[in-house]
Amino acid sequence: METIRKEIQKSPASQYEIAKNNGLNRSVICRIMQGQPCTASTADKLLSYFGYELTKRKRQVKP
Repeated sequence: METIRKEIQKSPASQYEIAKNNGLNRSVICRIMQGQPCTASTADKLLSYFGYELTKRKRQVKP
């Protein structure tokens, strides 16, 4: 969540614009900025919007 908050803070777009561009309600952005969690789907949308890509890592097998 910290990464998403930092990206929202430094974005030239307003919180309203970010929400609108991602099909979210502005209240979701407000809750994230207050430190509350969001769904994985919302996090994925916002991270993609800011240029991040989520990938699954291969699981490391312990010896």
